[in-house]
Amino acid sequence: MTIQWFPGHMAKTRKLIQENLKGIDVVVEILDARIPLSSRNPLIDDLVKGKDRLVVLNKADLADDKKTREWIEYFDSQEDTKAVQINALKDSKNIKKIIKDNIEILTKEKREKKLKKGIKSFAVRIMIVGIPNAGKSTFINSLIGKQSARVGNKPGVTRGKQWVKLDNEIEIMDTPGILWPKFEDPEAGLKLALTGAIKDEVFHFEPSSTALIEYLKNNYPEQLKERYKLSDEELNMEAPDVAQRIGEKRGCLLKGGAVDLGKTASIIITEFRKGFLGRVTLESPGEEKNLEQN
Repeated sequence: MTIQWFPGHMAKTRKLIQENLKGIDVVVEILDARIPLSSRNPLIDDLVKGKDRLVVLNKADLADDKKTREWIEYFDSQEDTKAVQINALKDSKNIKKIIKDNIEILTKEKREKKLKKGIKSFAVRIMIVGIPNAGKSTFINSLIGKQSARVGNKPGVTRGKQWVKLDNEIEIMDTPGILWPKFEDPEAGLKLALTGAIKDEVFHFEPSSTALIEYLKNNYPEQLKERYKLSDEELNMEAPDVAQRIGEKRGCLLKGGAVDLGKTASIIITEFRKGFLGRVTLESPGEEKNLEQN
């Protein structure tokens, strides 16, 4: 199953980024800490090439902390790039300092050049980019301390360019979330769907939840076992059979006693998204494909 979703306004976003990039000093890229690679839009990567970049691993409270540290090391090793981890909802008191400190590091050379020219004060202009539902608007609201950017719990809420002044030192440009026209890697589409970056209406829950179960069995077996009260024998079953058992334990039954696999899949994916399955990251730096759909 190939997942595709590219609303018309996202094509406009690409043009918006291109038209405004020249006056931008730093690009702040919001990624989902659970899928740092899959949530990194290759279109954005190409559009902002050559700009200083601050990679923000958002929703870090839902991700495996060890793997998040590995991803920060990975991004920090790239030229003109810094990386930080945050939870935009819970870290609101610290976000401003975290972002300003790292932007100061990235723009040090540029500021020194301006000082030599006699320019003692200027505002660093940053652009916020990222895929839908990565938490950009929540991040901006936490950063500036008030509800200036619209926030929504569904992908595709922000529709146009929004400038927000943080203080005399930083001006922020928000952009709508942008996916790419075609997912060349079906696995990336699956991970985006599982984490909520793609509308639920455009993918099938059952095969996606089965792929998630298989990944959890191989990487986070104790968390899967504890959440759904599985025995060792049940945990060692094939993923579709594990889903069947979860449905039985949760009472997801149709008339006649058959398991409602659609409802079961919805429960598993929803609980993963909310962190009820524990802190889970679906990819690591240098890892090959690790999610397969049946």
